Amino acid sequence: MGYVIATANMKGGVGKTTLTVNLATCLAKNHGKRVLVLDLDSQISATLSLMSPLDFAKRRKQSKTFRYLIDEVINPDPQAKLTIQDIIQSQVCNLPGLDLLPGDIDLYDEFVVSEMLHQQATALGEQDFETIWNRFERVLINNILKPVRQEYDFILLDCAPGYNLLTRSALAASDFYILPAKPEPLSVVGIQLLERRIAQLKDSHGHETKIDIKMLGIVFSMSTANLLTGRYYKQVMHRVVEDFGVEKICKVQIPVDVNVAKAVDSFMPAVLNAPQSAGSKAFFQLTQELLQKL
Repeated sequence: MGYVIATANMKGGVGKTTLTVNLATCLAKNHGKRVLVLDLDSQISATLSLMSPLDFAKRRKQSKTFRYLIDEVINPDPQAKLTIQDIIQSQVCNLPGLDLLPGDIDLYDEFVVSEMLHQQATALGEQDFETIWNRFERVLINNILKPVRQEYDFILLDCAPGYNLLTRSALAASDFYILPAKPEPLSVVGIQLLERRIAQLKDSHGHETKIDIKMLGIVFSMSTANLLTGRYYKQVMHRVVEDFGVEKICKVQIPVDVNVAKAVDSFMPAVLNAPQSAGSKAFFQLTQELLQKL
């Protein structure tokens, strides 16, 4: 069974999706791994980094997005025709070994989820609604992935910013998590908040089914502002080292590179679109570093 790894930060705009799709591509292209990317963000950035809007629209019309699988959990249909294997798009970007479970701009309705769990609690005579909710978030993504988990060396979960149901469920289902960040105060706050949330997640589930997720590393992507204010950057990095230890910070940092941003226009990761660029070379090196950590 391969690794399930979540990429998450409470703050948006830290390079989370860019890291996810380029890491996944490097694992498949350079290391011969079978990799699945699951897009859990309703902005569908990971999906549109690996397929065109036209292809996504066709798949959405056919109900071949992650939304269909969540619907099947909330409102099971005995006549359901699609399986997770039907919804996964294989060999995205024409790269063998790289698969995508497309996200959706409308993943689930929180009211419907709450109503379903309330009905379950009533039927079971469960007085503590929190117990029912915790059980649901613990198994939601884990159970959806179960039929294909053995087929992949890596399953990368691209989480939305913040701390919604799917992010909590993704963290509960993962073996490791990667924290993309920028050496800026708000980004560092996002790291600290996520660490606190993960500790609470582990405590809230107790020993019924232990959540044993570990941090794989903090990956910093640079910005022009970081490069222009070296002294300020060093102060922020010093704070991160004090909080988490130098061993948690990945040695490879992702530099400013217009090719990484432009790759989005081609609906293809930078490591495929511009493999000789500085950003792509950094992703190649980062992938090797993370594999060594594992």
